[in-house]
Amino acid sequence: MCLPPIKRYPDIRIEGENYLPQPIYRHIASFLSVFKLAIIGLIILGKDPFAFFGMQAPGIWQWGQENKVYACMMVFFLSNMIENQCMSTGAFEITLNDVPVWSKLESGHLPSMQQLVQILENEMKLNVHMDSLPPHRS
Repeated sequence: MCLPPIKRYPDIRIEGENYLPQPIYRHIASFLSVFKLAIIGLIILGKDPFAFFGMQAPGIWQWGQENKVYACMMVFFLSNMIENQCMSTGAFEITLNDVPVWSKLESGHLPSMQQLVQILENEMKLNVHMDSLPPHRS
């Protein structure tokens, strides 16, 4: 039977934090956030940004002017989906005593519970072994 790591090692401290995406993806998400609000504002106000550039409004813009609520919801949800995708890293990094022991970014998958317990046991044994060595003299 495989006990969860928290029960097997009650003194272990577990912390979670956000792993920031690459700067280009953060900038894209920020731009989309502002762009989304501008598009929603133009839809609500009934302004045609294409006329400013001397272009004919595409059919989807005309549909949006006729169906403002649906158009605003569509812009909001689609842009949020893209923003979230830009901000998601999929990171699941495990460190023990500030030493990385697992990286989902490198391995491409999450560890199973058995793998996680095995990793922790190996690291704990290594730490106990290192602590029992005599100090190195130069």
